[in-house]
Amino acid sequence: MRIAFAAFLLVSTMPAQAATLHKFEALAMAPRGDVVAAVEGAEDGTARAAVVVRSVMDGRIVRRIDPCAACTYSDLAYGPDGTLAFLSRNRGAGTVSLDLADQRARVRTIATIRGIAQEPRFSPDGRRVALLVTLDAAKEAGATQAGARQVGEIGETSDEQRLAVFDVAANVAAGAIRPVSPEGRYVYEYDWTPDGSGFVATTALGNGDNNWWVATIDAIDATSGTVRQIAKPATQANFPRMSPDGKTVAYIGGLMSDFGAVGGDVWTVPFVGGKPVNTTPGYKASVTSLAWLPSGLRATILSGADASIVRFGADTRGAVLWTKPANLSAGDARVAFSADGRIAASVVQDFEHAPAVYAGPVQALRQITHDNDALPAAVTARSVTWTNGGFTIQGWLLAPRGIDPAARAPMIVNVHGGPASASVPAYVAANSTGADLAAAGYYVFLPNPRGSYGQGEAFTQANRRDFGGGDLKDILAGIDAVEKVAPVDDDRLGLIGGSYGGFMAMWANTQTNRFKGIVAGAGLSNWISYYGTNGIDQWMLPFFGKSMYDDPKAYWDVSAINFIKRARTPTFIYVGERDIEVPPTQSIEYWHALKEMGVPTSLVIYADEGHRIRDAAHAADMRKRTIAWFDKYVKAAR
Repeated sequence: MRIAFAAFLLVSTMPAQAATLHKFEALAMAPRGDVVAAVEGAEDGTARAAVVVRSVMDGRIVRRIDPCAACTYSDLAYGPDGTLAFLSRNRGAGTVSLDLADQRARVRTIATIRGIAQEPRFSPDGRRVALLVTLDAAKEAGATQAGARQVGEIGETSDEQRLAVFDVAANVAAGAIRPVSPEGRYVYEYDWTPDGSGFVATTALGNGDNNWWVATIDAIDATSGTVRQIAKPATQANFPRMSPDGKTVAYIGGLMSDFGAVGGDVWTVPFVGGKPVNTTPGYKASVTSLAWLPSGLRATILSGADASIVRFGADTRGAVLWTKPANLSAGDARVAFSADGRIAASVVQDFEHAPAVYAGPVQALRQITHDNDALPAAVTARSVTWTNGGFTIQGWLLAPRGIDPAARAPMIVNVHGGPASASVPAYVAANSTGADLAAAGYYVFLPNPRGSYGQGEAFTQANRRDFGGGDLKDILAGIDAVEKVAPVDDDRLGLIGGSYGGFMAMWANTQTNRFKGIVAGAGLSNWISYYGTNGIDQWMLPFFGKSMYDDPKAYWDVSAINFIKRARTPTFIYVGERDIEVPPTQSIEYWHALKEMGVPTSLVIYADEGHRIRDAAHAADMRKRTIAWFDKYVKAAR
């Protein structure tokens, strides 16, 4: 129920725009900081994607690497000598190759995996490459992907993501892959120890999709695979990183609702084991990625509207090195660094500007690519802040380009997933819901209420055992704030959300009549029935405090079905057929209830989709139905 869902509503998944969006993925930086590499190509597939290496100085293309016509590329990582590792996936063959390219772009394969793989990392001496592998995978990695069909005897087996290690001089065939980490243990993230003898990793026993919320921080021997527990965090943990001296592990710890949607404080624990210590208590921002370099600990943070690169040291407040109200991304984290930490690079975008690579001295990043400069802005964005319930809250208001600033217009409120997540700047591309709404004359409001990232861990934890309570009040107060700065017609408000935002859409229908039309994607309508039917029930325990079986009232009290007789707002509902995060039964239950209450409703279940609608035809259909629903019930309302 993650941040990517909110971005999905805005970012293009479809072809046919006047100027094609150029994508930059899996950005990595060479140790010397002289070049960066990324998977580049046209978002709409009209230009084949390849691994492209560019000069940091001026962005010119140094070399293009495309050794496999049948493959797609991902997961770039540099070795200490400048060798580039990347993954080549041949979906037709069901294999992934771990490839190495030297500085003359000569490519060789050192391992072939039958299944899926991710996150190659060179050992400190550059002689080996570690890789997370899932042999003979039944599904793509991650709970947001379409789940395997639940037929036959269920729940007895699940995919296992394990660590494998390969010599850079090897060529290991698919049938000869022997992971080093033990069977039965899912490895989520890892980092080499400085001496190359092993790894620090976040791992869990059993089902990997479900058990990340109870993952431990462990040491894994690179030769024997022996696992030693370092710590059992009281929070969720991301980005385990080793100190250069090998004595300490740092990680981001906090209340998180999805693997990959990262926000929290910086915690440390001795590598030999011990009790983790929060090194940034009371920090008024959310740490979103970590890198521990020889020159010190570097991080990215989200602070209100701004994404920043910071240096942590004795000053636990973090020294801000570079900041921008934008979205930062790179392959290994949100920023890629040179070995000495002086040079950095990131893919930067905001609502009005399409992605571009920024690089240079870490305190003076500058744009070095211009492939997307000609793409138009569909909206004008502004950050809005307001107060409610003792909190200062931030959100984004998107106005259609060229709209009459004096004419009252309808507005759609878009609630992000999570709830531990945030709506952050993402380019509003052509053929996206965001662009469609702008073209139809709607303002769009993206609030970050309590429970979101961006204002520190206390703010993120403020909606524990209060789903749909304070956060809904924050959103309604945010609408009032927006109406003071923009000509929004309060009689023509709509609401949209996916995942946790879908829950909020369903829930709000039973709590307020302020919205004239609602669209709920992959929403939760009944926390009681949801608990026993979803594939990730562990995520709820940190938020509710107890299981549904131990405290059913807490779950029923925030279920939209409990208050369904209050629902009056017409609601379009959609969901993926094979969604394991929020099964389609939640949407069916809500649709059935609205039907019985006589509330106009429509439900579409998209075949073979997971928690996100990925198929181009399905995405187009969802967008078309969404705009039609709002036009009928919101724009036409008086």
